[in-house]
Amino acid sequence: MQVSQTTPQHRTPTTRRVMAPTRALLAALLALLLTGVAAAQGGCERGALDGRYCDVNGDLLADAPTDGKYSDPSTLVFTYAPTEDPAVYQDAFAEFIAYLSELTGKQVVYFPVRSYAAQIEAMRAGRLHVAGFAAGSVEEGVNSAGFIPVAVMADTAGVFGYEMEIIVQPDSDIQSLEDLSGRQLAFVSPTSNSGFKAPSALLFAELGMKPDVDYQTAFSGGHDNSILGVVNGDYESAAIASSVMDRMIARDVLKESDVRIIYTSQTFPSTAYGYVYDLKPELAAKVREAFLTFDWTGTALKAEFADSDEFLEIDYKRDWDVLRKIAAASAELE
Repeated sequence: MQVSQTTPQHRTPTTRRVMAPTRALLAALLALLLTGVAAAQGGCERGALDGRYCDVNGDLLADAPTDGKYSDPSTLVFTYAPTEDPAVYQDAFAEFIAYLSELTGKQVVYFPVRSYAAQIEAMRAGRLHVAGFAAGSVEEGVNSAGFIPVAVMADTAGVFGYEMEIIVQPDSDIQSLEDLSGRQLAFVSPTSNSGFKAPSALLFAELGMKPDVDYQTAFSGGHDNSILGVVNGDYESAAIASSVMDRMIARDVLKESDVRIIYTSQTFPSTAYGYVYDLKPELAAKVREAFLTFDWTGTALKAEFADSDEFLEIDYKRDWDVLRKIAAASAELE
C-alpha cells in the first residue's frame, strides 16, 4: 500500500476547516474501530461517560446535577493545556482571565499543569473549573472529568484546526514513514491526538507497524518537548501538533530550518475551552459568555495565537467525531 504523505520544503502556519478523515486514517478506523456505544448502567443513560455522570439528552456530555448540588467556588481556577513554559501562557491569557473575573464576579487564578493526566484529575477532583484541553485529551476530559467543551480558537471566517506532523532533523536519513521501521519515534502522551493516537493509527493502517514492536517509542510529556528533543538530537523523530511548532517559531524558540517534515496529516480540531459540568447554571452561563464575547483586539492572546481572532462555539458531538474514532482505533493497538 502506497503511503500518503507530504514533504514540504517550507512550512507556513495553516488553520483550515476540519475535514473528513484522510485515506490512511479512514483505513485505520475501518480496520480497528469497535462500533457501538457503551451500555447505560446505574439507572441513567450515560454512553461512554464515567459512572458518576448521566447523559439523558444524548449530547455525549455530562448533564448538570439534578439534585441541586452545584459547584459555586469563591475562586475559579483556570488552566491551559500542559506546556514546557506555563508562564508564557499564563501571561497570554491574563486579559481573558480578567474578563472572566469581571463577568462572573469571582477571582480567577491560573493553575499551571505539567501533564494531561494531572489536568484531567484536577477537574475530576473539583480543583479545576475552567480549562483549555488539548484536542486529544478532550474526550477523556469529557468522559472522566465532566468537562463541557464550549469553544475553540478560530479566525473571523470560522476557520480553525491544526495538523499532525512527523518531524526529523534536517540531515536525518529518515525520508518517509517506511523509514521509521526500527527507529525511534517520540510521542507526547497516550491522551494526545497528534502526539500519539493519530500517528500510531496511521502507521498501523498504512504499514502494519505497531509501537514498541516495529519502531521504538518515547513519551516527552509535551509537544514543545518533542520538538526541542528532535532539534537537540534527543529523539530521531517526533509526532507533533503543527500549531505548537508555529508558535515556537514565531517566538524564535527555533527556526523552520531546524527540522524537516516527513508527513503532514489532515486538519483536526484544536484545543477546546470550557468548564466543569457541575458549575452553578448561572455561573456556567457566564463562563460560556466570557469565551464567546471576549474581544481579542490588541491582547496578549492575539499576539500569542496570531492566526486566531475569536473563540468560536462548537458542538462536541459533531466536531470531535473524527477524534473519537481515531482514539478508538488507536486503543485497539494496545
